[in-house]
Amino acid sequence: MADKTIKITLTKSVIGASPLQRKVVEALGLRKMHQTVERPDTPQTRGAVEKVKHLVQIEEV
Repeated sequence: MADKTIKITLTKSVIGASPLQRKVVEALGLRKMHQTVERPDTPQTRGAVEKVKHLVQIEEV
């Protein structure tokens, strides 16, 4: 059985974001604008993405 993953792309800058949101973006592994990472589709990952949904774009793989 293949594990589901999601692609997360940082589409907006974290310059104006709160310190908590910056930490969430960093914890997701995003450092630069338009960088894309693949993470497992777990409730923990979905919760982190929900905190910064206005900064990222999500694509289910």
